[in-house]
Amino acid sequence: MKIEQIYTGCLAQGAYYIVSNGEAVIIDPLRETQPYIERLEKDNVKLKYIFETHFHADFVSGHVDLSKKTNAPIVYGPTAKPEFEAIIAQDGQIFEIGKIKIKVLHTPGHTMESSSFLLIDENGKEKALFSGDTLFLGDVGRPDLAQKAVNMTQEELAGLLYDSLYQKILPLDDEIIVYPAHGAGSACGKNMQKETVDTLGNQKKTNYALNQKDKESFIKAVTEGLLPPPSYFGMNVEMNKKGYESFDEVLSKGLHALSPEEFEEMAEHSGALILDVRNNENFAKGFVPQSVNIGLDGDFAPWVGALIVDVKQPILLITDENNEEETVTRLSRVGFDNVLGFLKGSFEAWKSSGKEIDKVHRISATDFEKEIENKEVKIIDVRKESEYEAEHVDEAYNKPLAYINEWINHIEPTEHFYLHCAGGYRSMMAASILLARGYRNFTEIEGGFNAIAKTDVPKSNFVCQSKVLK
Repeated sequence: MKIEQIYTGCLAQGAYYIVSNGEAVIIDPLRETQPYIERLEKDNVKLKYIFETHFHADFVSGHVDLSKKTNAPIVYGPTAKPEFEAIIAQDGQIFEIGKIKIKVLHTPGHTMESSSFLLIDENGKEKALFSGDTLFLGDVGRPDLAQKAVNMTQEELAGLLYDSLYQKILPLDDEIIVYPAHGAGSACGKNMQKETVDTLGNQKKTNYALNQKDKESFIKAVTEGLLPPPSYFGMNVEMNKKGYESFDEVLSKGLHALSPEEFEEMAEHSGALILDVRNNENFAKGFVPQSVNIGLDGDFAPWVGALIVDVKQPILLITDENNEEETVTRLSRVGFDNVLGFLKGSFEAWKSSGKEIDKVHRISATDFEKEIENKEVKIIDVRKESEYEAEHVDEAYNKPLAYINEWINHIEPTEHFYLHCAGGYRSMMAASILLARGYRNFTEIEGGFNAIAKTDVPKSNFVCQSKVLK
């Protein structure tokens, strides 16, 4: 038997590849299926089942494409109603794969169809739990995402989650290995550990949600401090439930090379968003006017979902050369399939053609220190609230990037301000959006708060973020 966790950092997502005696299963596969096909061929095994823990909200699964290419059936837990052919398992149903078995545990609460899969090895021992979004390491799945679909409050869903955990999962043996669907950084939970594998016994000791005195305190603990879910979540659920365009077709359409002239004409007539995925340092030095920067070198896919929102939005890409396929792939993982093409030769081709360019007014942290000395200035910190509360520049306003569409309209265009995040990744996104909407009277700080912290700019007293989050 072999269990392989295939972890994708930018999504904080774990897919699982399990092999036993010539047969395999894949749990919660990513959108692009070729890596799985290659694994199956290399191991000379047949894919018997594709297990889905639930209808995912934060990414588009590869279940539909993978089933078409391998003829392996898709398996959901009880109550799931996909709009394509699938096996809807019963609670407790056993599936045999080679010499092992997988038992379906219906664990509603995060969503109504949410299920965990218990692996029983060739000796009949319960060995591993693939817990989906029901149980994370350090946390449990947020119980507010399915409210509209089932007409239940988040408190009612949290009560179901409590029953699932305390009746189905906590009675299992402490030695069982927990393989969750997500880790730290995912918006599907609020307090996840950075580790991606643990024993159930250790989670019983360390997971706050599993150490509540009663159901009422559990409900309060897991619903407290939940941030609004990203707006694209519902669209991803629909794609996972109804099906989607083949990834191969999405990739083929997106890899349409455009000259600067073709790129400009398409931008003017298609209503496409120009998405520049180069790093923030290069973007600051020059970019195509009206383009938005979301760097491929950070939490790219979640930020695309949070800032662009509409998965049907037409997109034109500017990438570093040879990063086009990677960018289209990562966009497709969160359902942004409508890529019309990319700028051939990247930004240098645009610049060489003599077309208009734009730049971000960026200064170093040391220059920032000199400029604000003994002056009253406005400073906007676009980090998360918990980062701001841990430590910030005195008198700075906290305007998290995730809410830019709400606070941008309250900016006074005639009033200059300084803009920063932690290291430059998020503040450059904010800067590009501000410029695209006509706000130009600001200065972005290179290196963000990490660089500012090394100066004598007045700052609040540091508070450990673990305390802030409690």
